[in-house]
Amino acid sequence: MKIRRTSTKERSLESIRFVAFDFDGVFTDNRVVVSENGLESVICNRSDGVGLAMLREIGIGTAIISTEENPVVAARARKLKIDCYGGSLNKVKTLEGIISPMNIPLSDVAFLGNDVNDLDCLKSVGFPVAVADAFEEVKRISRVVLKKKGGQGAVREFCEMIYRSQNPRDLKR
Repeated sequence: MKIRRTSTKERSLESIRFVAFDFDGVFTDNRVVVSENGLESVICNRSDGVGLAMLREIGIGTAIISTEENPVVAARARKLKIDCYGGSLNKVKTLEGIISPMNIPLSDVAFLGNDVNDLDCLKSVGFPVAVADAFEEVKRISRVVLKKKGGQGAVREFCEMIYRSQNPRDLKR
């Protein structure tokens, strides 16, 4: 993973106060299993939960913002103890609604995405991030392209980056 230099709009890992995530292709490998009854299942990486706990430990806010309104996403978010905003047709507006009451500017927000429906959000935040297998357009505008693919620990990888940058004395992790 390589971090591009900071522009005037983009911020450092140390300045991040909130992280928003897409779900499909970030927490998952972008595949879905559909039963004959139409029920959907996805596979997620358990280590992502440890990464989210690291962010909670240092006071970083988090949320999942998904275009789809899907009970699978909501169930996983509950398990991970992360707020979930499904059915978002405008991810930037949803994100602004989340961070505004906390007085957090978009410049202090990271967004982790993988697909073209994440582009507006990625362009709006101070720290845009892509999973390793994101679409090229997403990678091109991201400040960081992670080593891990979606659903294979990418969330954990980025959470650890933030944790280490903001908590350098904790060498256990």
